[in-house]
Amino acid sequence: MGVLPLQFMGEEGWKWLGLNGSEIITIHGIAEGLKPRKILNLEIASPDGARKQAEVLCRIDTLDELDYFRHGGILPYVLRNLATAA
Repeated sequence: MGVLPLQFMGEEGWKWLGLNGSEIITIHGIAEGLKPRKILNLEIASPDGARKQAEVLCRIDTLDELDYFRHGGILPYVLRNLATAA
């Protein structure tokens, strides 16, 4: 909830890319406007200075899911709606 779900494309994955959790990952394409099933680009920087890139699919699949994400998850979304309805 409130976490951007991403899926690697094709054969790529954390193993294929050799990721171990020490990398810094920058997600490009969010600022231009997030929409369901948008392709985003990852820039992956390893501690040794090596850089890799990968494409990922945003697994927000519906406009409702996008609203939940923008509100920090479904629970904050529902609570905000209840507060404004009162």
